[in-house]
This record gives sequence, structure tokens and C-alpha cells, in this order.
Amino acid sequence: MDARQAAPAFNLRPPRPGWGISLPGLKQPSTRGPIQVLPPPDEVVIALSHARGCATPVVHPGDQVLTGQLLAQDEMASAHASVTGIVTAIEPRAVPGSPATPCVVIRRQGTERLHPACTPLDPMALPPVGIIRHIRDGGIVGLGGASFPTARKLAARTPVRALIINGVECEPWISCDEMLLRERAATVVRGTAIMMRALAAERAVIAIKVNMTEARIALHDALESSGAGDISLALVTARYPSGGERQLIQLLTGAEVPAGGLPCDIGYLCQNAGTAAAVADLFDRGQPLVSRVVTVTGAAIRQPGNFEVRIGTPLSALLAAAGGCHETPQRLIMGGPMMGITVDADALPATRGTNCLVAAGAGDLAPQQVEMPCIRCGFCVEVCPARLMPHELLGAVRSEDGIALDALGLAACIECGSCDLVCPSSIALTPRFAAARAIRIMPDEAGDEAP
Repeated sequence: MDARQAAPAFNLRPPRPGWGISLPGLKQPSTRGPIQVLPPPDEVVIALSHARGCATPVVHPGDQVLTGQLLAQDEMASAHASVTGIVTAIEPRAVPGSPATPCVVIRRQGTERLHPACTPLDPMALPPVGIIRHIRDGGIVGLGGASFPTARKLAARTPVRALIINGVECEPWISCDEMLLRERAATVVRGTAIMMRALAAERAVIAIKVNMTEARIALHDALESSGAGDISLALVTARYPSGGERQLIQLLTGAEVPAGGLPCDIGYLCQNAGTAAAVADLFDRGQPLVSRVVTVTGAAIRQPGNFEVRIGTPLSALLAAAGGCHETPQRLIMGGPMMGITVDADALPATRGTNCLVAAGAGDLAPQQVEMPCIRCGFCVEVCPARLMPHELLGAVRSEDGIALDALGLAACIECGSCDLVCPSSIALTPRFAAARAIRIMPDEAGDEAP
């Protein structure tokens, strides 16, 4: 029987995988207190881009805008004002990961007011296509880090029988999803049910790490209160990168996404836990994606924590909210240490994809080592979650052998960095694979889920 026709089944207690690595737990400092809501900043810089393109502005410099007002339209994910004020510029600005991205700059002015169009909407009164359209118009993108348009993903090209909500968050330091699940579990469950209706999915599972005790209790209570018998809770081993989209599907279902295929090809679709909460807020509160929860942490930070911030807030304001730095950070990293990106300046704005800001202090990051020749120890093969042979891929990259790269499965690399971490020769494998992938293939059409 075709996997899309079979009744969806999940292993809610999957065994420890044979791949991957165990990483130190660095989340405790940022999970000691509740999520704090930051006041709106004096100025926001709102990036109009997402993982599949860029929205077209519908406002002009000098326009007065209200919070939640449409700034730019797009067929995949629109963008909205995160504060009430005046548009001072529409121009390319530097944002994390890009030196020049189209942005709308708003100077906060006047009393904070929500735009009249921001009203609740009953998703059960809409057909699936209407739900997807409203999610698109609400500017919701995947909040796992890569900002893939949620509406595009929900409009799967093949029938989806089951939805997977990814709350595993296996990167060190990042804890925004865990705190969201602890404090707003009912909202995540509600967003899950809405997306199930959009997909006409028969079943959903919310996956978290086995050591997320408080989140597990909160989700259990929320699921019982909701009466959602078609939504289950799965506990996944705390092993990196078990939160990778394809790895999580394999752990929960035993099925593998085919090479070159998408999860929906085998009847599954993943969304991030934060994305589910944003969907619920859009329908139940009328709030488009104008804010998100961000972890601010690292040894250089005085008071690590999680903060709900308006999109476009300067990163410097996040650092200040966490008590500032008691030492000069060795590096500022947006995202986790394994798959995050270096941020050159704290004046850059938080985007929809900003899930974590790490101010790395002394001892947080391993010192740069001199690369040595590969000794073919095989450690990289043992940990690779995609079951690749990184040492063989390295040879193909160095010789620029495109045929060998394709044959060795370069397209399946998720750039998790596990091979780099275990390499005794200190070879920077992942950056080389990422550069080769950027030249040879397009980004994964499904990928808004970071481990």
C-alpha cells in the first residue's frame, strides 16, 4: 500500500538513533525565568524577504502606519508593521545573513494602536484554501530559523495524511521553543489543529525532547483540555540533530524521505512549534507575524533569557534586555553554534528567522585549529544523520568532480556540522559542502526546520 494511503502511524517513543552526537546542555541559563515581553523600540527595520523571495511594498516613505498594518504583499508571505509610527525609508539594509535586503524602516510615533484589519477569524468557517490564504496574508513563515513561507508549505503538492510539529530544538543554547511550549502549550495545540484542517490531515504529533519535562507536562495538560484525540505527543532522544526535519520524520515513522523528494511525498509535513503558535495567534487574536520569541544567551551575557520582541528590533536592544555583556563577546551568533551565522554588528535588526542570539564568551567556542590531512578514521561517517560519507565528499569537492558529488549524495547533506565536530584532523567539512551545494543545487523546497 502507498504510504500516503496507509493510516499514519508514529513511534511516540523512538529509540536512540545510531547517527548524530551528544552535545552539552546549555539551555538552563535561559530557561530559569519566564518569557519577557520587550516594549516596542524607537525604530524597527523590517526585512521584506523570506526563504523563497521578497514581498512588494504597498506603503511609501512618509506614510503613517499602525501595528499589524500590511507593509508589503507577496504570493507566499506578506510583511506587516510591528510598531505604530511613520515610514521613514524603504531601501536595502543589512540584516543578519545578508548585506543588503529590501526593508521598511518605521520610526515609532504616537500611541500604540492595532490596525482595524487585525481581527480574529474562525478557521472552521473557512475551507482549507481559505486558511492557507489567510496564513499567507498574515506573513507567517517557519520560525525554526530558515523562514520558509508557511502557506507555501501547507499547499503541499501531494496529499498529507499527518502533520508533525517540531519542538525538538536540539541545538545547544536555543530554548525559545521549549519556553513557548512550557508557557503557551495550548496555543501550540490550537495552531496544530488549524493547520491540520488546512491540510485535511488525519493525525498530528507534537515532538519534543525527552528531557523537556516542564514542556511535556504543559503539552499533556493542553492536549487533555483540548480533547484533540487526533494529536499525540512524542518524546525524542536528546541527540543532535534529531530535530532535523528528515531525521525527525525517520525517527517517528521509520520512513525516509526519498532523495530529491519532499516529506509530503511520503504523506508527512513538518512545521515548527513557534509557527503553530503564530498560526493560532493570527486566527484567534487577529495578530499577523509582528513579534516572535528569541533566546538571548551565551557566557558573555549577564542575564540569559527568552524575550518576545517586535520584528525589526535592533539586536542591541535584545542584548540590553538580557543585562548586557559583562565581557566583550568573542562572537555574536544568530541561531545555535552548529548551524547559526556570525553577526557582524548588534545594530542589525531581528528578523522573522531570528530564534536565538548567542554572545559567546571565553570558553564557549573551541579555538581555531590547523587543518591536518584526513586519516580516514570514519568518525564523520558514523555521526552523519544523512548516512553520507563526508570524507569521500571532501575529495570530490576538492577535485571539483560534479558527477561524484551527485553520486555521493551531496544534495542530502543538511549542513548540521556533526562531521566537523568529530573530525580529529580539524577539517572544516561543512563549509565546503555548503559552498558546493550553493553552486550545484537549490535550497531544499521543504526546509524551514533547523535542528
